[in-house]
Amino acid sequence: MKERMNELVQLLNRYAKEYYTKDSPSVSDAEYDRLYRELAELEERYPQDVLPDSPTHRVGGPVLEGFEKYTHEYPLFSLQDAFSREELGAFDQRVKTEFPQAEYLAELKIDGLSISLTYVDGILQVGATRGDGTVGENITENLKRVQDIPLHLPQPINLTVRGECYLPKVSFENINAERRENGEPEFANPRNAAAGTLRQLDTRIVAKRRLATFIYQEAGPTAAESQEAVLESFAKLGFTVNPRHMVSSSMDDIWQFIETVAKERSQLDYDIDGIVIKVNSLAMQEELGFTVKAPRWAIAYKFPAEEKEAEILSVDWTVGRTGVVTPTANLTPVQLAGTTVSRATLHNVDYIADKDIRIGDTVVVYKAGDIIPAVLHVVKSKRHQQEAMPIPNLCPSCQSGLIHFEDEVALRCVNPRCPAQLKEKLIHFASRNAMNIAGLGPAIVEKLFAADLIHDVADIYQLSTENLMQLEGIKEKSAAKLYKAIQASKENSAEKLLFGLGIRHVGSKVSRLLLEKFDNIPQLAAADFDEIAAIDGLGTVIAQSLKTYFATSGAQKLLTELQASGLNLAYLGKRVSDDAALSGLTVVLTGKLEKLTRSQAKEKLQNLGANVAGSVSKKTSLVVAGSDAGSKLEKARNLGIEIKDEAWLESL
Repeated sequence: MKERMNELVQLLNRYAKEYYTKDSPSVSDAEYDRLYRELAELEERYPQDVLPDSPTHRVGGPVLEGFEKYTHEYPLFSLQDAFSREELGAFDQRVKTEFPQAEYLAELKIDGLSISLTYVDGILQVGATRGDGTVGENITENLKRVQDIPLHLPQPINLTVRGECYLPKVSFENINAERRENGEPEFANPRNAAAGTLRQLDTRIVAKRRLATFIYQEAGPTAAESQEAVLESFAKLGFTVNPRHMVSSSMDDIWQFIETVAKERSQLDYDIDGIVIKVNSLAMQEELGFTVKAPRWAIAYKFPAEEKEAEILSVDWTVGRTGVVTPTANLTPVQLAGTTVSRATLHNVDYIADKDIRIGDTVVVYKAGDIIPAVLHVVKSKRHQQEAMPIPNLCPSCQSGLIHFEDEVALRCVNPRCPAQLKEKLIHFASRNAMNIAGLGPAIVEKLFAADLIHDVADIYQLSTENLMQLEGIKEKSAAKLYKAIQASKENSAEKLLFGLGIRHVGSKVSRLLLEKFDNIPQLAAADFDEIAAIDGLGTVIAQSLKTYFATSGAQKLLTELQASGLNLAYLGKRVSDDAALSGLTVVLTGKLEKLTRSQAKEKLQNLGANVAGSVSKKTSLVVAGSDAGSKLEKARNLGIEIKDEAWLESL
């Protein structure tokens, strides 16, 4: 099995590199998933043989308690900035005074977060932020979730490298779209998003956001003779190196490179804010040395920010899947970062109020992260008699009253029958963690809407096989299978239904806690605010969201229709009493269990009232250890934490 696990790790790492860094996958997603599942199953059975560079380390793992300070062995320097060709000329003159034949390497200045990676015997040991250059934060667990960072080098060497961790533009767009739907403030640019992601304590969020890196510097002694050779060696070791760089002894050539890149930067897949110019010879770098603040052998040319003035002609208000209503300004067209911009986001009503933005105003427009056109501020000197921006109080789709929750920056429509939200809500309702209606995916939902067969989730349960066979591409066998899945979902325990309703702040875990307490959805709907808020782990935000939702006539009608269709509204799962054997304890599982799978053991612990955590800390109450337990068991012993075995767990 060890040989097969090693083979799978090598294959999956190669396929992941092809997919993430080369954009040329050689296998299908299905084949990758099949091999990944095989490896995950083997690792669960043989945890002692798990390899340090296994791709399973890339998915979200522990929820971190915080970040420890990390002192860099080799300090990370900052660079002197230049904002003009004249300043670059002065830098060139200083270098050429000492080394007339000096060459420069010019590379793109990635707008991300500086990181340091330390490898011991070829294994990634520490990943850290720059911090103040001397002391940063140990974010190793988060950096392990960045797909293009090697966990294991092809050579057993000791090495510390520097680079930039960044968020690709497409990932930035996806994250902000999700935050808009959730009524959360958007990230201003990819750099802020990357920094926020790397400081997440939940590694699952880091894994989901698809950060990337470019590695560009070696810390400490090196056998290479030039910066260009360093980059070549990095590529051979499996690091991602930015291919866009050039070497020349002429500052005129460097300036031409800067101008070319400046014209093309809007077409790049990532954000840059300038060009870094370094003396190519490492021996010359050593001779030139450092000032108090920066190296004498490097300089960063910073691109000027591109901003344009435009007039706001009108504002459109649109409603998203979760009911968030977003304002977008229609502008007089302007050329910005290589494209014609005629629309720009105004983010939310709080942003409009803070900036005092009005229709008819002349505003300064820029591209947030060179991607999303946004209004920066109003040019007050060009304001005439514009009145304050009219803020809608009715949903632009369904005309229901809009709500501005205290904890949100956005307006929100909470009508569950709002047409603009219904399609996405139906997809969520049928998803695996909700009602788990196999076969009822986005394509079928779209066809059902087009055929005018469904308008809300209650209509799903009025569908017949004959209705389904009306859809293009659906034959009798497929229709019968989907109909059977719909009927089977009626028997789900009610927490599945509650989660499927898509109520703000009510996820799958919260749904279970609520229905363990209130038995069924009608009792929950009738519960008062204080009763809900008093449940351990919930609070006033969730209580307010539930009371607001159940108070709407649309929600009341929907529940009546679902009940009439035969859906179960009662909780059917196991209950955890306050006096359960492990109530209030935090338990960690480690090692190989003989009779229970890891998921079975976790479920048993949860049913006994325990909170099952992924890592050992001072807050851990006890550890259940199987055979071949590793570092978690050792850490538990060092902390004096009680250790139990599988037989003890079975005895409960």
